[in-house]
Amino acid sequence: MIFDTHAHYDDDAFDEDRDTLLGEIFSSGICCITDVGASVKSSKSAVALSKKWPQIYAAVGVHPDSTADMTEEDIETLRSLAQEKKVVAIGEIGLDYYWDNSPREVQKKWFERQLELAREVDLPVIIHSREAAKDTMDIMREAAKAGNTGVIHCYSYAAPMAKEYISMGFFIGIGGVLTFKNARVIKEVASEIPLSSIVLETDSPYLAPVPYRGKRNNSMYLKEVVKQLAQIKQVSEETVITTTLANAKRLYRLEENCG
Repeated sequence: MIFDTHAHYDDDAFDEDRDTLLGEIFSSGICCITDVGASVKSSKSAVALSKKWPQIYAAVGVHPDSTADMTEEDIETLRSLAQEKKVVAIGEIGLDYYWDNSPREVQKKWFERQLELAREVDLPVIIHSREAAKDTMDIMREAAKAGNTGVIHCYSYAAPMAKEYISMGFFIGIGGVLTFKNARVIKEVASEIPLSSIVLETDSPYLAPVPYRGKRNNSMYLKEVVKQLAQIKQVSEETVITTTLANAKRLYRLEENCG
């Protein structure tokens, strides 16, 4: 049974067929999904989805692209949402210098504040980092010392940095990009880090794997990522599935029978 540790089924891309699709997903070998907030609004939607589906957990947080107008009131809203039973993480939070939709100093401020919130409510974090390798690592080194744990979502940097994150106690999130023909860096990362530090994710509706690249992603497509990872690690697909499932449960501090 596969655990999709990062998806966005609250996204409007699923408005027309969300319930039908989720029913198919949970009948196809996907045991659990964490629906991840990217704003206060989507965090509320993620919590609502987790209440509707036993197999869905929620994460609450504000993506760096949405931090320009963030306030301390938003932090208190996230704190309240974090008390919900099925909220398993604060995220996705971090830095995004690719789009630069929020000023970089503002991104850093609210990234650090949400890391602090995660420590206060004792939840792991889901980290988004795009073209912000050094600043993210500088912040995360201090955060790890302070007690933060979690996952580096949609990992896109080189293997040495992945190994440093692992040494700090973080998991590495790998999804559809692993199947892309030009994905040399993430394939090297997958080869060099232990399977015990990898969790599977889709980032649905984004980043569908080959042969579905360009289409709306969904958790059923994780089987293609499993195939690729099994080839890279030279282990069976079943080993990839059982190990990453156990990793996801450790990441989100879930009981043996999640979902």
